[in-house]
Amino acid sequence: MTNYFQSDIPLNQAEFCVLDTETTGLAAGRNNIIEIGIVVVKNLKISEKYHSMINPGRHIPANITMITGITYDDIKDAPFFEDIANDITEFINDKVLTAHNLSFDKSFLRKEFLSTENMLPKVHELCTVKLAKKVFPELSSKSLGSVCRHLRIKNSEAHRALSDAEVTAKILIKMIKKLQKEKGITNLQELLDIQQSTYTQAIFSSKKKKLQEDVNSLPNAPGIYYFLNSKNDIIYVGKARSLQKRVKSYFVSNSQRKAKKIAKQAKRVKVEITNTELTALLAEAELIKLISPKHNRQLKRYGNKYFLRINKTHKFPNLEITNHFDFDGNDYFGLFISRDKAKTILEIIDKTFELRECTNREFLKSKACFLAEIERCTVPCTNKNLDLYKGELKKVYDFLYGKNSHALDRLLKKMKLYSSQLKYEKAAEVKALIDLILAQTHKSSLLSEPVNSANVLFEIKGEFNNDYFLMLNGKIHIKNYVLGNGNFDEALEDYFTSTINLKYLPTDEDLEKMKIALNWLIKNRNKVRIFYLKNYSTKEELFSELSKFNSSRVHSENKIFEIQELLQTN
Repeated sequence: MTNYFQSDIPLNQAEFCVLDTETTGLAAGRNNIIEIGIVVVKNLKISEKYHSMINPGRHIPANITMITGITYDDIKDAPFFEDIANDITEFINDKVLTAHNLSFDKSFLRKEFLSTENMLPKVHELCTVKLAKKVFPELSSKSLGSVCRHLRIKNSEAHRALSDAEVTAKILIKMIKKLQKEKGITNLQELLDIQQSTYTQAIFSSKKKKLQEDVNSLPNAPGIYYFLNSKNDIIYVGKARSLQKRVKSYFVSNSQRKAKKIAKQAKRVKVEITNTELTALLAEAELIKLISPKHNRQLKRYGNKYFLRINKTHKFPNLEITNHFDFDGNDYFGLFISRDKAKTILEIIDKTFELRECTNREFLKSKACFLAEIERCTVPCTNKNLDLYKGELKKVYDFLYGKNSHALDRLLKKMKLYSSQLKYEKAAEVKALIDLILAQTHKSSLLSEPVNSANVLFEIKGEFNNDYFLMLNGKIHIKNYVLGNGNFDEALEDYFTSTINLKYLPTDEDLEKMKIALNWLIKNRNKVRIFYLKNYSTKEELFSELSKFNSSRVHSENKIFEIQELLQTN
C-alpha cells in the first residue's frame, strides 16, 4: 500500500481512489451528498468499484432530479453517510484521492466526515481537471464531457456517480500513459508535480528568433493568426479567444503532432485582433476557403446543414427534416450541422409532444394509427379538433424557442407514473429522454422566431469594443467586419425602408456564417443581447435602445497588420 509520505514510488505501484459525488446542490455548506461512486485504479487498470446511494435527510430539489434522475424514492431507504463512512475511508486510505474538479467533491466529503465527527483521510490528491489543462492545452473546455469526447470515451450515464467516476478513471489512465510516453515520467511525485507545474512552457529553436519575437509580442486578445513559411506563404490560419495563449500552445513540448509540424515549418506568425472570438471564428472560416492553406483541412468546404420544418401549409402541421429553407410560408428551425443532430431534436419532440407523425397521404385515410393507442398523438385525422392540435403545436414552438420546462414537467410526471406502476424499463426510457433534453443545446433555442423569418440584431460584448451582427432573412451582416464585406449599415437601412428583396435566397456562404454564428451565440449567451427589429419603427429608435445599456468603451488600435496586405502577397 502507498504510504502518504511515499511519493517517489513507481506509477505502476501507485493506487488511485477515483471518486464522484452527486449532491443536492453546489454549495457544500448547505447541501449533502446523495450518491457516491468510487473506482480504484491499480497498476494503471481499474481493479475495484464501489457505489452507494446516500440519504441526505432532506428532499431532493427538482432541478437536481432533472439533471441526475435521482428522486426521493431512490434515497429514502438508502444509508446515511455515517453508515458508510468507514467503507469510504477504507477506499481512500493509502491511495491518491482523485476526482474531476477535486475541490468540489472534497468540500462535500470533508463536510460529511465532520458531521460524523471524523476527518477526511489525509492522502495525496490529484485533480484530473488540473492535469487535463497541462496535458490537453488545445481543448477550450476541460469539462468531463469535453475530455471524454476528445478521448472517445463513452459515458453511458452522465451525472451519475459511478459512471462519472469510471470515465474519470479511464481519463486518468490515458493521461498517465501519454505523460509516460511524451515526458518520460516514472513516479507518482512527477505526476503530482505536473498538475501544478509550468509543464506547457514554450520552446523554440535558436534559429527562429523572429518567430519567437512574434510569439512573445502577442496580445491577450481574440483574433486570427497566420503561420507563414520562409517563402511568406500562409501555411495555416486559425482563430483564438486569446492569441497569446493559443499560438504559444504550438510551441510547447506536449503539443499535438499537427501543431509541431506547423511550428517546424513556420518562419513568422502574424495576427489580426478582433473585437470578439465570434468575429475571428467567422473570418477564419472565410479565409480558409479563400486562401486554402495546406495545413487547414477542415472548413475548406461548406459543411452539411439541416433544418426542422413545420409544414404550416397543412391545416394540421407536422414536422420533418430538410437540408434547406425557403420563404414558402412554412417555419424553419435550426440549423443543425448533421442530420443526426436534427433527428435527435425531432425524436425528442415526437416522444414528448402529441403532434401527428404521419404523411399527408396517410392523414387523408382518416384512420387512427398506433400512436393514438399509446397517446402520442391528438389524433386530428379522426377528431379534427383544431384547437387541441394548436395547443400542442404551441408547446412545440415554445420548446424550439428554448422553453423546455413544460416538456421536462410532462416527462417527469410520466417517469414517476411508470415507476409507481413498476414499469421500470419504460421509466428508464423516459429518464433517457430527459437526459437528452438537458444535454441538447440546439441553435433554435437562442431565438424566439423561426430562422427564416428572424430579423435580429445581436450585440456581442467585447473586451474593448462590442461586435454587432445583423441577421436578415438568412444572411449575416457584421459591422466593421475584419474582411471588409459586411454591408451592415446598408442592410439595416434597407430593412427600415422596406427595400429588402426576399427573392434572393441565402447562399452556402450565408448559411455557413449562420451556422457558425448561432452555434457560438448559444454557447456564449451571457455575452449577447438580442434586439428583434420588428419591435422598432426606425433605425434611430433601435440605436436609442442600444445606447441605453452601453457604457463608454475604450477603443483599441492595437492591430498588428492589415489582413488585405497579407492576402495581396499570396
